[in-house]
Amino acid sequence: MSFLNASSSFTRFRIVDEVPNDLWGRIPEKLKQFAFLDIDDIAEERAFGWTNFDDMLDTSWQVSPPEKADYIVFSLRLDTRRIPPAVQRKHVRIALLEEEQRIKAQGKKFIGRERKKEIAEQVRLRLMGRFLPIPAEFQVIWSRRSGQVWFASTQTKMIEMSLDLFNRCFELRLEQLLPYTLALNIIGDSAAEQLDAVDPTQFIE
Repeated sequence: MSFLNASSSFTRFRIVDEVPNDLWGRIPEKLKQFAFLDIDDIAEERAFGWTNFDDMLDTSWQVSPPEKADYIVFSLRLDTRRIPPAVQRKHVRIALLEEEQRIKAQGKKFIGRERKKEIAEQVRLRLMGRFLPIPAEFQVIWSRRSGQVWFASTQTKMIEMSLDLFNRCFELRLEQLLPYTLALNIIGDSAAEQLDAVDPTQFIE
């Protein structure tokens, strides 16, 4: 998802830890260390990593730097290779029929459970190499001044992935800014007990 679209959904975070002064100069190096690695030519199911905000194909930041005035911008790219279930079922069935013919020639009647699992996995790996991965991009904007980070997704799995990668890359923890945490940021932690006592409002009867 892109912040450059006419409309977009996003999740907001704040950095919990103190950012070391020397980190800002090492941002490009850190991004390249955890950059996206292409899986078009290998039978991997999934790959993810950072890419250029301006061009998701640029994983060395040749098109533009990640620094934009007071902001650091980059993208999380996720490539997922999906095999349609009907295709997999068809080819597993073909492989099992071929296995039945093979063991009959050896005087056997049944394919064991473990062997069936092995055949299904072999078929999956073979098919993986025949389907190209589907790319997806989720942009990230990091405000140096406020310490807030905007991530262009509201999907739980993508949020978890971005939090983990951000922490491993920059060694900084992020906290999601929910209405509760935003209220504490505005009026202070001393109001936590009062906020906990507030009853939620139901807008649907």
